[in-house]
Amino acid sequence: MSEAKVALGQRLFFDSRLSVTGRSSCASCHDPERSFSDGRPVAIGALGEALPHNALALINVAYNIRFGWTKRTVRSLEAQMLEPLLNQHPVEIGLAGREAALSAALSADPAYAAAFAAAYPGDAAPVSFEHIVKAIASFERTLISGRSLFDRYVFDGEHEALSAEAKRGMALFFSSRVGCSGCHSGFDFAGNWRDSEGETGRASFARNGTSEEAVRVPTLRNIALTAPYMHDGRFATLEAVLDHYSGLAQRARASGGRHYDRRLPRSALTSAERAELIAFLSSLTDESFVRRFAEGPHTPADTPPEH
Repeated sequence: MSEAKVALGQRLFFDSRLSVTGRSSCASCHDPERSFSDGRPVAIGALGEALPHNALALINVAYNIRFGWTKRTVRSLEAQMLEPLLNQHPVEIGLAGREAALSAALSADPAYAAAFAAAYPGDAAPVSFEHIVKAIASFERTLISGRSLFDRYVFDGEHEALSAEAKRGMALFFSSRVGCSGCHSGFDFAGNWRDSEGETGRASFARNGTSEEAVRVPTLRNIALTAPYMHDGRFATLEAVLDHYSGLAQRARASGGRHYDRRLPRSALTSAERAELIAFLSSLTDESFVRRFAEGPHTPADTPPEH
């Protein structure tokens, strides 16, 4: 992954010429100022069709081993890239059948021709659909976020980086009673797949560890920037999300807890606890990541942190 390939991929990521209408780009659904999400309940394709899911934030995708909300078999960014570019039901970017025409158009652009030649030196035909895909994937691998207040507190030893309220929220987050970390764990506060994001509270993966309704447990990094929430964007605020899970705990107690997923909260949250959890979740925002793309020309990320 060279600097030239990353720079080319970044340019392609923001270029609306890739779309069938010439008005949409990868950034239309993955806005840097929203931590590469889009602020809609579900993403909207180039032709105005609603997609099945909320647009996932692209931060730290370099660390993923599987991609997408539901496709557990997609194991590389390059493979994942084919879906938004080529999907037809519904159309996302709408590049299917236009691969050769796009390559020809980019070859005729002197700036792009030079950029592809620099990214793929020695290749007799550097401008190709395969190289477009690889370049965008290379850019996405640089979207590293890991310099939040939480990181400064935990990894850099800045004990005043977190407020007292956020520290109480962190204790709740990792507690067995509230159970957030049962699904959102590790450096990225993410996880594998569960049944429709805990909508019912039923135990997940009850049969052979799989579920037809399984969806990804997304990262909580920069979560304050990526509303609305859940795979279908049903909740507009973090408060609404916490009320949802708190309500599951209340209903479970009322029903005796039969078939309740034990990773979910064991008891309802108080208003103070909800505020503390939101303070902690807000501490996962990496302001430097947002500024990197909001100020002036878009520039690739720094070297990934070694946390």
